[in-house]
Amino acid sequence: MRINSLAASLFLLIIIGGFSCKNKNTGNVSEGEEKPGLEVSVPDFNADSAYSYIVEQVAFGPRVPNTEAHRHCSDYLIAGLKRFGATVQVQEAMLTAYNGDRLNARNIIGSYNPDNPRRILLFAHWDTRPYADHDPNPDKWRVPIDGADDGASGVGVLLEICRQLSGQNPNIGIDVIFFDAEDYGTPRFITENSPEESWCLGSQYWSANPHVTNYRADYGILLDMVGSRNATFFKEATSMEYASQIVEKVWEAARNLGYGKFFFNEPGGGVLDDHTFVVRGRNIPCIDIINYDPESSHRFGTYWHTHDDNLDNIDQTTLKAVGQTVLEVIYKE
Repeated sequence: MRINSLAASLFLLIIIGGFSCKNKNTGNVSEGEEKPGLEVSVPDFNADSAYSYIVEQVAFGPRVPNTEAHRHCSDYLIAGLKRFGATVQVQEAMLTAYNGDRLNARNIIGSYNPDNPRRILLFAHWDTRPYADHDPNPDKWRVPIDGADDGASGVGVLLEICRQLSGQNPNIGIDVIFFDAEDYGTPRFITENSPEESWCLGSQYWSANPHVTNYRADYGILLDMVGSRNATFFKEATSMEYASQIVEKVWEAARNLGYGKFFFNEPGGGVLDDHTFVVRGRNIPCIDIINYDPESSHRFGTYWHTHDDNLDNIDQTTLKAVGQTVLEVIYKE
């Protein structure tokens, strides 16, 4: 087929114009086409940094309410949240322990983007057990524990998350709460049937008296015992009952990041923990990321409530798996 000179010129202009438009509009989307999803930059969780925060907590000694170590550690946590740019509130309360002792307690709260109505609650307990009532040596049952994993690990991970929040704002509001007096429950050398109400005193108090009137969050994530070597996180039963979609979101994020060896795609037993009272008291769907051992008699690590809960038990690989997973979830909201 032969094209005359005018037609050929017009044809050439159309082709050139077409290529010019395409080159000029690279990255733009024509009307009616679906816009591609924006790539979200998720900060890199620094496990060494999180570990250092655990070391610093343990250095104070057992953080049992009414002790000097407890007071000094609370000041350290408050200063840390302020250093990482949070709006800080300290909720002071006089709580009653199982034996009638009055406990000077502090719930420590740090908020990011406080005016954003969409919020996620991240929390851990910062106190330590006044008893080692599962220690194999009965002579040590009444000696407080270091609580490197049971208490300090969750707080250490959250402090590192706060450090990342200070450098890169997420699209939502974040509230971080360090709950007090979680681990002052009735010891087993008094009774094997410890009442629920003797545990998680700080979260019980906050749930009835939140730091913001009518406080709401889209969901909450509790970190408890998240630092031990070869930890295994099963899908905890209370979490699945009240926040199964959040469990699946977090566990999928972990698998996509390559942390499936920590986050087992299997159901675990129910755990009485701070999230229990946040769910009950504030009706906020919450999940518990907690080291769970289905083979042990008490379903936790062998170090649980013993003097083996020390820094030798903490592993940066586990801290990285948990911290990076939580960052992945909150920054992709």
